[in-house]
Amino acid sequence: METRIHEITSQSNRRIKIGVIPGHFATNHSHVNYYVDMTGVKTHHKAAKETAAELAKAYMSSTDVDTIICLEGTEIIGAFLARELAKEGHTSINSGKDICVITPETNANNQMIFRDNLQKDIFGKHIILLISSASTGKTISRSVECLQYYNGKLAGISSIFSAIDEYNGIKINSVFTSDDIPNYESVSFEKCDMCRSGQKIDAIINSYGYSKI
Repeated sequence: METRIHEITSQSNRRIKIGVIPGHFATNHSHVNYYVDMTGVKTHHKAAKETAAELAKAYMSSTDVDTIICLEGTEIIGAFLARELAKEGHTSINSGKDICVITPETNANNQMIFRDNLQKDIFGKHIILLISSASTGKTISRSVECLQYYNGKLAGISSIFSAIDEYNGIKINSVFTSDDIPNYESVSFEKCDMCRSGQKIDAIINSYGYSKI
């Protein structure tokens, strides 16, 4: 399957690249016709730094940020994003701030939680939600529900790749979109044409990667 991978370069920054593999893939809540490999962007510090710099542009002038919540392995990008927003001397309204970068815990019921020692960085704070990809909005919905429970204020949503433009009126700030992957589709199992035609699933995928079947 890896022989089918091809590289896509960001239109806004030629130093940011992701891999794309066509096929039939299953996630926890949908079937997709491409696996989007963001491993390099999430694990290599140079690519993560460039990605953070691109994402930061949307928040520099008018978005107050206290905390960045990182999901799906985006902690390195989150740290660079905080650094970019808080740089001294920048025109950013967050210049000089000490922005908190945290990751939620998942309990036995697959609910996101924050322990008592971290709740002070959520309650009443302006929060950027950072995820690796948004295809259906379900992860975002679950995350926003968690923030509301802890009285956090959603200031923005950022992702490396997003197939959707917005969530409940909030624009999703992303480096790559479905325009970069023509014919990208994310559908429920019941509506999957590949399943109906008998095409076997190539791999099970999630934010950690893929496992061939």
